[in-house]
Amino acid sequence: MRIYMQIPPSDAGAPKFYHLHLQEDLLEGWTLIREWGYQGARGRLVRDHFPDRESAEAAMIKHRDAQLGKGYQVVFLQAKS
Repeated sequence: MRIYMQIPPSDAGAPKFYHLHLQEDLLEGWTLIREWGYQGARGRLVRDHFPDRESAEAAMIKHRDAQLGKGYQVVFLQAKS
């Protein structure tokens, strides 16, 4: 599952982005990868490990909702396969 969000560019500079990516790891758990920053610049990357998909998805939705509250808009969404 993948969610890419963005705040449109302003007169102040490049657009901000926030990317959430959920992937299964090799240790029977799930990893939520969060990356954010300004387009074209170095961003931040954080990986959080979860024991099961349900808890990882709940964390992903929590982060998505927090960013939507800050003005981000979902640009791309890839549901689970």
